[in-house]
Amino acid sequence: MSTEHAPATRRELLHRLLDALEEELVWAVSLRERLHALAEVSHDEHETANVLRAALSDVSQASLDGAGFLVRVGDRARTGIAVRAELDALPIVEATGAPFASSNGHMHACGHDVHMASLAAVVRAAATLESELPAPLVALFQPSEEAYPSGARAIVERAAELAPIGAVVAVHVHPEIAWLSVAADSGAVNASCDNVRIVISGSPGHAAYPHRSNDPIAALSQVIVTLQQVVSRRTDPTHGVAVTISWVRGGGADNAIPERAEAGGTLRVLDGGDRAGLRELLREVVEHAAAACGCRGEVSFEEGEPRVINDAALAASIRPALERAGFELAPGLRSCGSDDFGYYGAVAPTLLGFVGLKGAPGDRDVPLHHPRFLPPPEAVAAVARAQIAAYVGAASSLGDPA
Repeated sequence: MSTEHAPATRRELLHRLLDALEEELVWAVSLRERLHALAEVSHDEHETANVLRAALSDVSQASLDGAGFLVRVGDRARTGIAVRAELDALPIVEATGAPFASSNGHMHACGHDVHMASLAAVVRAAATLESELPAPLVALFQPSEEAYPSGARAIVERAAELAPIGAVVAVHVHPEIAWLSVAADSGAVNASCDNVRIVISGSPGHAAYPHRSNDPIAALSQVIVTLQQVVSRRTDPTHGVAVTISWVRGGGADNAIPERAEAGGTLRVLDGGDRAGLRELLREVVEHAAAACGCRGEVSFEEGEPRVINDAALAASIRPALERAGFELAPGLRSCGSDDFGYYGAVAPTLLGFVGLKGAPGDRDVPLHHPRFLPPPEAVAAVARAQIAAYVGAASSLGDPA
C-alpha cells in the first residue's frame, strides 16, 4: 500500500471502528455501572479484573503484575499500539446517590470505571475488524494507578511482556475541560509527584507551662506556613510547582504538649529540572523552621511518578484523528496532577489525552477525587471514541504496515 493512500485508509478505518463501537455502547454502560459499584482500591482490584476478563473472554489475554492483564487484538508478531485503562478506585466514601453507587467505602472518584468500560467496548469493536487493523490493539488494564508501589512502574519493569509496542496512549476524563473536547498537546502535561513526610521532635510538657517545653505542634505550624513561600518566593513563577500538606497529627490531650508531631503531603513539579532542588529547599525549611522553635525537624521523600510527557509526533498524528472523531481540540492542559502513565515513556512514545466533562449532561461541577464525582453515562461513549482516535492516530505515526 502506498503512503499517499494511507490517510484516506485511516479515515475509513476510524469511522468503521466508530460504527462498530455503537453496537457495544449499551453493554459498555451496563459494564461501567457494575465496575463502579464494585470499586476496589489499589493492589486489591482482583474482582474488578475478573469481571473485565469474563466480559472479554473471547479475546486473547495475558496476565501482568498484580491484577493487571492485557488483551491483544491482531497479529502478535507485529508492533502494536497499547491503550491503557486503570483498574483501581480510591478510599473515598461515595456520596453520588447513584443507584449503582459503591457501598464498601471505596469509590471510582477519578473516572477509572469509565475508562475501563470504554476500553472494553473498544476491544469488542476492534475484534470485529481484526484483519483490517493497521497495528494490533493492545488493551492494557493496569492496576494501582492511585497508590504506591505504582502499577505502571511494575509493568514497565517487565516490559518484555508488552513487546512489541510502538506507542502507549490513554485518555482520562477531566471536569475542567469542555464536554466533547479533548486536550492532547505535546510536552509535559502532568507533573512529577513525590510524597513528603515531616516529623517534628520536641519536648513534652503541661499546656500551662509552654516555656518548659519545646512545642512540636507550634513548630510544625510554622513549617507548614513557611513551605508556601517555597512556591511563591523560591521558585520561578513561570514553572508549575505545588507543595500541599494534606494531613497533620500530633498529641491527644487538650492540656498536654506532645513530644512529636507529623505531617504529610505531596511535592509536584512540571519542570523536571526543579525536582531535586525543591526537595533540598523543603529539607532546609523543615530543619530551620523547627530549630527556630527549639525542635528538630526531619523530612523524607517517597519518590513517585515521573512527569507525563506527550510525544510531539504522536500528538501530530492523534489530534487530527480526534477531530475526525467529532471532538473539538481543547486548549493545551498543563496540570500539577500526576499519573503513573509517565513510566511508560521508558517503553515507547506516549500520549495522555484529557476528555472534557464540563457542561456534560448532568454536570455536577465537582473536581476529581470528590465524593460526588460521577461522569454521566454519555461519558462512556466519549472516552471510547477518544480511545479509538488515539489508537488510529498512533498507528498512523508508525507508518503503513508492510
